[in-house]
Amino acid sequence: MVIGVLRIELFIPESGSLKTKRFAIKSIKDRLRSRYNISVAEVDNTDKWQRASIGVAAVSNDATFTESVLRKALDLVYGDHRVEVIDSRIDYY
Repeated sequence: MVIGVLRIELFIPESGSLKTKRFAIKSIKDRLRSRYNISVAEVDNTDKWQRASIGVAAVSNDATFTESVLRKALDLVYGDHRVEVIDSRIDYY
């Protein structure tokens, strides 16, 4: 069993309130869940208007498949015009 964990640090330049930030982050989380069947949560910077940290987890019996899913998830976030990816990291357990 391989557990892949992706952590993404985001900057949301056009966010002027927590409500605007939560709308953008909820949209990203919903698309990740529905498209890739993975677990997603906002894990840090919950009280900052223009910053967010998203944690993504995928489990499978194949490390290559797990990495592929997490890379596609990261590409989806990179493609969202509302956010800028500051940093990302994938760990395997």
